[in-house]
Amino acid sequence: MSYLTRALGAAVLAAFAVCGAQAAATQPPGAPPSFSSFFGNSPFGGARLSPSARYLAVRSSAPGQRDFLLVVDLQNNSGKVVASYSDSDVGEFEWVNDERLIFDTRDKGVGEGNIRRAPGLYAVNRDGGKFVQLAERTRGGMVEGEARGRKLLPWNTFMLGQKGAQDSDFVYVASVVWDTRDQMSHIDLVRVNTLTGFSQAVPRPGRNTRGWLLDHKGEPRLATNFEENLVTIHYRDPASSQWRALASYPAYGDGSQAVTPLGFGPDGTLFVEARGNKETTSVHTFNFGTGKINPEPVLVTAGYDFDGTLVSNRDKVLGVSFRTDAVSNEWFDAGMKQVQQAVDKLMPSTVNVITVPAQADSSWVLVRSYSDIIPSQYALYNKETGGLKKIGTSRPAIDPARMGRQQFVRYKARDGLDIPALLTIPAGAKPRALPLVVMVHGGPYVRGNSWGWDAESQFLASRGYAVLEPEFRGSLGFGAKHFKAGWKQWGLAMQNDIADGVRWAIDKGIVDPKRVCIAGASYGGYATLMGLVNDPDLYKCGINWVGVTDINLMYDNGWNFESDLPDEWKMYGMPEMIGDRIKDAAQLKATSPLVQAARITQPLLLAYGGVDMRVPINHGTQFRDAVMRTNKQVEWVEYPEEGHGFRLEKNSVDFWTRVEKFLDRHIGKGVSAGAAAP
Repeated sequence: MSYLTRALGAAVLAAFAVCGAQAAATQPPGAPPSFSSFFGNSPFGGARLSPSARYLAVRSSAPGQRDFLLVVDLQNNSGKVVASYSDSDVGEFEWVNDERLIFDTRDKGVGEGNIRRAPGLYAVNRDGGKFVQLAERTRGGMVEGEARGRKLLPWNTFMLGQKGAQDSDFVYVASVVWDTRDQMSHIDLVRVNTLTGFSQAVPRPGRNTRGWLLDHKGEPRLATNFEENLVTIHYRDPASSQWRALASYPAYGDGSQAVTPLGFGPDGTLFVEARGNKETTSVHTFNFGTGKINPEPVLVTAGYDFDGTLVSNRDKVLGVSFRTDAVSNEWFDAGMKQVQQAVDKLMPSTVNVITVPAQADSSWVLVRSYSDIIPSQYALYNKETGGLKKIGTSRPAIDPARMGRQQFVRYKARDGLDIPALLTIPAGAKPRALPLVVMVHGGPYVRGNSWGWDAESQFLASRGYAVLEPEFRGSLGFGAKHFKAGWKQWGLAMQNDIADGVRWAIDKGIVDPKRVCIAGASYGGYATLMGLVNDPDLYKCGINWVGVTDINLMYDNGWNFESDLPDEWKMYGMPEMIGDRIKDAAQLKATSPLVQAARITQPLLLAYGGVDMRVPINHGTQFRDAVMRTNKQVEWVEYPEEGHGFRLEKNSVDFWTRVEKFLDRHIGKGVSAGAAAP
């Protein structure tokens, strides 16, 4: 690794000034937006305000450059590159205090299989001085910067992902420890001086600590232990520093007993997410005296489980950032409500999500704005002057006028269950007799996309396809009933929910019934294959990337193709939520794409990563070999260096180029409306 470059010169600073301002007009007139505009590496990697909000840290890049870390003085608009490498990119970053930052590195130029170094850990002053390497990237790596003469933290040390107090030179970092089977054993919390590099581990309240939460003062206050099928939350007493058990609940299940810590207020109040006796989760406070949640909720997101984080400064909890159909803010603080109103007035065509610096009397707040047709863009709002300063956009080549409008819709499944979904219609198209790609999210026990710009759905819309993204039963975020209705329903009712969404769109006249393709990754790839099995007259083709092809392979993939799925999940979660290998053997066979491969006759595109540890490649190769015995319309592509998803720009572009050609042949402009696809 090269030594830290102190500055890249005025040209780079000028690049920041117009970061993301490249004109979308570089595309030839009439041509669809380029693949790279959707799937290329973004030139803007986010921003962080310093605790006082005088300084802004930004991760960015310029043509031909690696991602670098830039600090801008907002009083005089001067900027300085404080971290840059010739063979690595700056990764995550955060302020330690108003003078100092911590960051790690990554290499966006290599696939997962070619990663040879850990992210490392570094600290540097806002002027580029006092650069200190804190953690190794490889065992026995060379110490870079000041504070030599001490042992580096091991390579398995990572940023904690929490701001901390931001008022000293100390931070807390996480050290992840694996057992002899390469399964996570526990996570140590380590306090590090970012100037000297010296560190001290925090005592764990048990062997299997998997998570930590700092309090409002930035000190360790909660630790989460995982023992077999039990999660226990421990509380560290501020006076004695002793741990005591606070709450316990089953690790796998419907979450009815779960208490999920969100954060602490300055007075020590603990805010949690809990369901209690309700259908959906809400924000509550925790009563340390009774050991239970206070029954009156602080915030209810009607019709949705709470999904968000606290927004706080050093003085108080100001509100929350959360997701319902979209991500937005809800403010408890009257002053922040006024700030939100002012920002929304200045940018009325976007959802504007505000984050605040630590210091309560600071002038600036950071705003991330987006809509269904506008990718995330960032700005600074000055509370004193009312001025707005735009600083960058994540997808500068995207022209909003050429993006498709997106609706949040609901339809009824055949058994009456309400199914939420996103529907994207191509720009300028009437919602009549359109070709459709139904995109199935992975997981499956997660929330899919929320309303807002998405590269995959907008790419498909830019090629003329309507896109339907169902939140089929089993998806999180819509209450306990919706979640539990998906248990043991792989290939069954979950699959019906997807098909019922397509039929809803056909009945509405939005979709041409002869031009429908199903697509998805991971679980979405599994659902793609089972859709072709269950509903051969509905889907004319399928696209599966990194998809599960047999549930039994998830339990035991063979020693040559070992998965990273935890043993606890296989023992306690999968039998109850997906299917027991013994008790449900007949069902798992009937809902196995691998076993049912001969029933798939439609054209099929398969793509897998050669070093995927979540869904190892033998899911793909075994299914490919089985389906090609009876189906000659199968296209196969392997990206040897990729894992569970495609991180390299060249591979993402290659894959979506194949998708465009595949869809065009089978349901696209090469297929006349109302006619059967070849």
